[in-house]
Amino acid sequence: MEMIEQKQTNKTTSAPIQNIFKKVPEVTIFFWLTKLVTTGMGEVFSDYIVKTLTPVIGVAVALIVLILSLYLQFKVRKYVPSIYWLVVVMISVFGTVAADVVHVGLGVPYVISTVFFAVSLAIIFMIWYKMEKTLSIHSIYTRRREILYWSVVMGTFALGTAAGDMTASTMHLGYFTSGLLFAVLLAIPVIGRKFFKLNEIFSFWFAYIMTRPVGASFSDWSSVSQKHGGLGFGGGPVSLVLSIIIIILVGYLSFSKKDVQNEDDFAQSTIA
Repeated sequence: MEMIEQKQTNKTTSAPIQNIFKKVPEVTIFFWLTKLVTTGMGEVFSDYIVKTLTPVIGVAVALIVLILSLYLQFKVRKYVPSIYWLVVVMISVFGTVAADVVHVGLGVPYVISTVFFAVSLAIIFMIWYKMEKTLSIHSIYTRRREILYWSVVMGTFALGTAAGDMTASTMHLGYFTSGLLFAVLLAIPVIGRKFFKLNEIFSFWFAYIMTRPVGASFSDWSSVSQKHGGLGFGGGPVSLVLSIIIIILVGYLSFSKKDVQNEDDFAQSTIA
């Protein structure tokens, strides 16, 4: 696959390296920490705004902010932490609100929605690979790849949301047990990559999908009442705390540049 990617990349990188898109962060421990917190915040905040604004208004507001954040993301020419993570947060919020509306409003069982989103995500992956011959996030330097990337991200959030709700509600595991289950699944690519040389791209996307139900399950467990098996802190307070953590993490990344790939490494990744 590396040889295929090299041929594809050589055709695409005739422009000077400084003109190439670098629109996604480097995958570091800060990437995974921020991803987990954004998924948790999106989950509880979406539940909070649905209860506060009603589902229809909640979906409309979340969709408008998501569209605006995506507009900013596509407009900038490089990775900007505040804009990138705003998009991730809004995908998390909108995905959760939309999934709740599909289940509660349309009566679609979580099992069916989980299967549907899993198939949809697989189709997006196949389209991406067929068109670009790679699924690596280190290759996001064209507009088309950026569109495919965010389509996959949306798919992973939708699948993770449905799967987490399915285990917690349909399978009656509860939020805490569901969180533990998906945490174990999240450890699979980590262990597989470290000890068994599991494919890097597969490991990344498997872990990316699992972070959604892990973060969402534990945040739900923290916010729901003790009567429903939670800690009872409430959606508002939990959303606020997680938002503050996100602001701190994104602020640190903005100033430290810890998740910005340097020019030499990026140039090497586009030709190797």
